[in-house]
Amino acid sequence: MKFRFSKSQCALGVTAALAIMSAAAQEVVSLGVKPSQMVQGGTGLIQTPTSRMGEVGDLYINYTDNDEYRFWSVNLQLFDWMQATARYTDVRTRLYSDVPSFSGDQTLKDKGLDVKFRLLQEGYYLPEVSLGFRDFGGTGFFESEYVTASKAYGPFDFHLGLGWGYLGTADDITSPFCKLKESYCERPTGFSGRGGKIDYEQFFKGPMAVFGGVEYQTPWEPLRFKLEYEGNNYTRDRAGELQQDTRWNFGAVYRWKGFDFSANYQRGNTFGFGVTYHFNMNTYKQVKFDDPPREIVNTRVPEAIANVNKRRLYNDLAYDGGFVLSDADISEQRAIFYGNQIAYRDKDEATQRIGRIIASELPDSVSRYHIVENAGRTPMVDTVIDAASFKVAAKYEDIEAEIDKTYYRQAPDDDVLAPYDPAKTSGFFYGMDFFYTQTFGNPEAFYLYQTGVIVSGGYAVNENLSFISSVRATVLDNFDKFNFTTDQENSTLPRVRTRVREYVSNDVWLDSAFLQWNESLSKDWFVQGYGGYLETMYGGVGGEILWRPVDSRIAVGVDINYVKQRDYDSQVDFLDYEAITGHASVYWEPEILPDTLLTISAGQFLAKDKGVNIDFAKRFDSGIIVGAYAAITNVSSEEYGEGSFTKGFYISVPLDIFTLKPAKGRGTYPWIPISRDGGQMLKRPVRLIDYTGLRSSFYD
Repeated sequence: MKFRFSKSQCALGVTAALAIMSAAAQEVVSLGVKPSQMVQGGTGLIQTPTSRMGEVGDLYINYTDNDEYRFWSVNLQLFDWMQATARYTDVRTRLYSDVPSFSGDQTLKDKGLDVKFRLLQEGYYLPEVSLGFRDFGGTGFFESEYVTASKAYGPFDFHLGLGWGYLGTADDITSPFCKLKESYCERPTGFSGRGGKIDYEQFFKGPMAVFGGVEYQTPWEPLRFKLEYEGNNYTRDRAGELQQDTRWNFGAVYRWKGFDFSANYQRGNTFGFGVTYHFNMNTYKQVKFDDPPREIVNTRVPEAIANVNKRRLYNDLAYDGGFVLSDADISEQRAIFYGNQIAYRDKDEATQRIGRIIASELPDSVSRYHIVENAGRTPMVDTVIDAASFKVAAKYEDIEAEIDKTYYRQAPDDDVLAPYDPAKTSGFFYGMDFFYTQTFGNPEAFYLYQTGVIVSGGYAVNENLSFISSVRATVLDNFDKFNFTTDQENSTLPRVRTRVREYVSNDVWLDSAFLQWNESLSKDWFVQGYGGYLETMYGGVGGEILWRPVDSRIAVGVDINYVKQRDYDSQVDFLDYEAITGHASVYWEPEILPDTLLTISAGQFLAKDKGVNIDFAKRFDSGIIVGAYAAITNVSSEEYGEGSFTKGFYISVPLDIFTLKPAKGRGTYPWIPISRDGGQMLKRPVRLIDYTGLRSSFYD
């Protein structure tokens, strides 16, 4: 049976719905059933999504298996109103390629991206309503748009939705969009470009179907049951036409600690199962074994500066406050400490620990403390503490005193910089780090990896000039499975990145060796120049200038570089290819999206294509940052090749979520679905936005 509506009835229904939604404020309903994951990833029942959202920072890592398909997916709750899913699909009924020498008998892999937005939060009377897009950024074989509503009642959570595309092939209800415009009656097939593009011209077109169901939380907390009625008829599936005996599916979920184990029976003929691991990136913390901040109640301080035990003070700043001094200037009224914070990532915790140490060691005549934190040996931020107010708050002498209101951050002024005279500004330095590279969905194997060590070091001539180098050594990998080093794509673009396999196949490689000079032009302006082997694939010379006030929500920079492509068969030689590349960049932390950083870089890329790269990063309370980027240039999708345009994702994890002691530092793990030659940026060894990172709280 199909339900058909006139244009006037559709308009009246939409108007009435909007009027109800904008009614008086509603109370948020507490759910008796916690949301769980569906087969393809994302909060839902079995094959169908629901309107439900998780807690901010929820991360679900899923594996599901249901005969023709295996799904690996990651679902992330970016905001309380937005959820995103990245997915790999293994199609068991098809081969990756018909050419055995290319991929052998490996089965077909398909990438997909989903996103869901909450339009209305559930209230006492009204349901939660969400709008979603499935597989909108891939090849579109599971592409769908949907609107869902969910309403909880005791241990039951009821869901009802309308789906187009993959979720609407059952075609049991006439789409109102088809009535409004004839072009919406049929849905275009295939995908545009070379895949990876957002085919918005297909949205909400073609047949539409109803789907929904219910999830029941049993009296036994770990167990819940699901029953759903889906909108797909499986006649146009990636795995071929599949038999469907019924549109009803049912399943169960058992929760144990951070895991969900699921089992289901689909289409009246197919058994499926899955496992999900869940943790929250917003609230995740590692227990720390650390001394509490110094207690200064009843502390006896020296009567004059001459009586201060400076050696003890400086050692305490290093060992108890994580602040290693490069210089200090202490007088009867003011004390300035220049150095580097090496332990405490949280700026407030670091400031208050250091402030308590200073307050317990200096006489009361010192009315102002300056904690000047350096980048290298360059003073970057001055945290100014009002000593009297700080002591009142730290000693709990006024219950209304707020300790974080007793200090503020600013650019170091000339009066503070004048006494700065570090004893050691030159010398050798070195370090070692681990690296881990991974790729998914390759022709030779689904998962390829490489891990090893990076040994870095150099020599600082003075506080502004340094020679820096790094060598990468592979310890373990499976890159020997490579069947080819350069793909056979017929590209009109120079191969600025698609020879990457040639470079990473070298077990030992000189990643960088360059001379770098930097300078502070004024309080808020910074400049640098560099030259040498700048990254794994390129060498050359370049420069950058950056404007970045302390704790400003915006920064602006420009870089320009002349580079040549390095020879992958030699550590020191170059190939013939050369280019001018550079960008004007704006870094913005918008107030309307808390804890986010938007970077927009416009200019010329390595392949001499011109355009803009947009990077969006979201920071959670734990310090974990997730981000995505895309480059749109004047290269067409046909010229670009598979994937249509450059895009990628990454996660940046602070070191201290793995350590039992406070620590600074980060590790970044990228995921690039397909890397081609258009929209590729030079990986500059030092970026001023990173060098001046102390001026922002984003990377705390």
